[in-house]
Amino acid sequence: MRVLGVESSCDETSAAVISSRGDDATLDSLVILSQDVHAIFGGVVPEIASRAHLAAIAPVVRRALADARCALGEVDAIGVTNGPGLVGALLVGVSFAKALAASLGVPVIGVNHLEGHLFATALEDGAAVPPFTALLASGGHTMLLDVPAWGEYRLLGATRDDAAGEAFDKTAKLLGLPYPGGRHIEALAKEGDPSRFRFPRPMLHGGQRAGDADYYDVSFSGLKTAVLHAVRDAERRGALDEERPHLARAFQDALVETLAAKTVRAAVEKGRTRVVLGGGVACNAALVSAVRERVRAQIGGDAAVFAPSPRLATDNAAMIARAALFHLARGERSDLSLNAFSSMPLA
Repeated sequence: MRVLGVESSCDETSAAVISSRGDDATLDSLVILSQDVHAIFGGVVPEIASRAHLAAIAPVVRRALADARCALGEVDAIGVTNGPGLVGALLVGVSFAKALAASLGVPVIGVNHLEGHLFATALEDGAAVPPFTALLASGGHTMLLDVPAWGEYRLLGATRDDAAGEAFDKTAKLLGLPYPGGRHIEALAKEGDPSRFRFPRPMLHGGQRAGDADYYDVSFSGLKTAVLHAVRDAERRGALDEERPHLARAFQDALVETLAAKTVRAAVEKGRTRVVLGGGVACNAALVSAVRERVRAQIGGDAAVFAPSPRLATDNAAMIARAALFHLARGERSDLSLNAFSSMPLA
């Protein structure tokens, strides 16, 4: 069984081929074309993203098939992201996948982008399977999930305002760093003194108890405001260049501690010994390290934390193909009325 995956939810055009024999899935190829043009604007411009997908999708799919040494006629199904994401960008991938599936006479399977992120790590580590606690953190989403089995997703908490990746991008802009900001803040934070500044850990305090409305939720708008005031103060003192790495470190420490504490809180409460990280922010080494340290301290040596490599943490078609393979095995199919949606609940 070979599944072609297509991903176009934001500013990466991606295609991948996955083959399966029984329960084993093998990644045969993965092509990701990132749209660097958005760096000029400091964020993704939806219309530009859609047009770039139109130009790139056919060549990207051809390259993925060639890398997998797979002829188009050997594809058994096509999985495509149909939400959540930028509607114009999603429509490019959905329309392409439906047309290709119809021409080949094979099934098309619409995939929730967030579910794809849950499958990403399992492509690299066969132990990253349910039951587990999942933290999905990216530029558009931040949520905690309890996953007792594939296909069963229970939302525990989510951001009440900005996603973690968005907070990284906006803080990077305040600090005069390029877009996307996550990797630039992470690199700069390594040079920072953790004792120079301390920002609030939003919605994280010792008085919270299971059942409280904010027990698993997060919020980053207040953290961004704290950074803004600190940046303005540094500018008034003429010391922003000197303070920039310390500000980056303080911001990252606050965000990482909040996410790590909430994630392990969920794992302990639900009795999970596996924690899976997904999304672009899962690339952050400080976050992965912090979650692992807390898991060791609060759950014990038998617990495990799984994080994807940077290639599979970003938006990619391999995770979409893997999720499509799961749904295909359950006999699920989409029809040609499949549409794109900017929001699509996972749980």
